[in-house]
Amino acid sequence: MKRSIAVLATSGVFVVASILAVPMARAADVFTLTSPAIQDNGTLAIKNACNDKQRSPNCVGENISPPLAWSNPLEGTKSFALLLFDPEGRAPAGVSHMVVYGIPADVKGFAEGELSKPSDKFVGGKSTMNLGIYTGPGTPPNTDWHHYTWTIVATDLDPKALQPGMTREELAAALKDHLKGSAGLVTRFRHPT
Repeated sequence: MKRSIAVLATSGVFVVASILAVPMARAADVFTLTSPAIQDNGTLAIKNACNDKQRSPNCVGENISPPLAWSNPLEGTKSFALLLFDPEGRAPAGVSHMVVYGIPADVKGFAEGELSKPSDKFVGGKSTMNLGIYTGPGTPPNTDWHHYTWTIVATDLDPKALQPGMTREELAAALKDHLKGSAGLVTRFRHPT
């Protein structure tokens, strides 16, 4: 009798341990957006800031997009969209710094500077600056940190399904019934003076 209780107790421990191990294994497979150059809540480099001084005297950089990578996309993903948004910019509306989509499912990231120019790897949307590529931060002097939210969205749409030139809001409406999941990364920047 004591041996039967011990066997049941031991079996129960293994069952509980197995059940507890499943969520930990799944946690390792979470859809994730990262950058080898910047950690979450890290600071963008001056070179990542915008460089168009004719558009804004606040541009102090080289407009070089940081490198980005994503992993563990959800099953059934056919394409990705990638957005960059500054909620503190041009209050209360915020500034959309980048809207790109139609990124094929086999693309797992972009090298430094790759988002700063047109590419066959994505369809250019329309940022607040009316561009279909990355536009870096251009925060005014003597202001607090701005937060730049990078969002990668996995979709079930063919990479060529959407027309070029969509705004952030138009893209959100077009993706409404096609989302598989999303992941984000928040970075910060403020004018160096």
